[in-house]
Amino acid sequence: MNLRSLIYSVYERRLTKKLTGKPVPQHVGVMCDGNRRWAREMGYVDPNDGHRVGAEKIKHMLGWCDQAGVGIVTLYLLATDNLRRPASELDPLLRIIEDLVTELAEDGNPWQLRVVGALDVLPTETATTLKAAQERTIGRTGGAEVNLAVGYGGRREIADAVRSLLHEHAKAGGTIEELVEVLDVDHIAEHLYTRGQPDPDLIIRTSGEQRLSGFLLWQSAQSEFYFCDMNWPDFRHIDFLRALRSYGNRQRRYGA
Repeated sequence: MNLRSLIYSVYERRLTKKLTGKPVPQHVGVMCDGNRRWAREMGYVDPNDGHRVGAEKIKHMLGWCDQAGVGIVTLYLLATDNLRRPASELDPLLRIIEDLVTELAEDGNPWQLRVVGALDVLPTETATTLKAAQERTIGRTGGAEVNLAVGYGGRREIADAVRSLLHEHAKAGGTIEELVEVLDVDHIAEHLYTRGQPDPDLIIRTSGEQRLSGFLLWQSAQSEFYFCDMNWPDFRHIDFLRALRSYGNRQRRYGA
């Protein structure tokens, strides 16, 4: 072990020790941002090389979450806005996502996968791969439940939830007037892509950007945020531990 690795190991253990007795987020959202920027900075011609390295980092991240006791992880992999990218860039990215999801669903991995996005906006092959991965992992235990936000947009999710609520109410024979009388936030929450899950306690975004970019707009109302400057492929275990430390040191007041 060289000196740099030794220092890293010592610091890692120190951070881990400081988390003892601190609250651990039950649900963590991760905005895996900065893959293309990393590829440019590293001198790669193909920006998808950044996405490939970023996909490998996600597998490490899920292991870190399991070690820390995080029960739910939501990964922002592809926004609906990203679908406007040229085919020369979008198609390889979709293949990388398909390969990643297929690998996460392999036997021996502990994660239960759940697609949280609008599958109808994705190419048929991508949607089929995502659904197959989700079905393959039903009932898995031992690791985090992993939400795959692909073809995801926060405004689209809220619109889909309202649409689903209206369809359900109409199917039951109710009128709009009756729905208006009883409608509250819980009714909408029951139709979100993440229905049945707690809202994220902590949202992490890499690359130095400090905005949500449409990620979990409804669910993040009381979330804590952690923004870090490094691009996603450079995100390390100690950076994850720092995020947990920051979360553990905060007082969550929920508006009180």
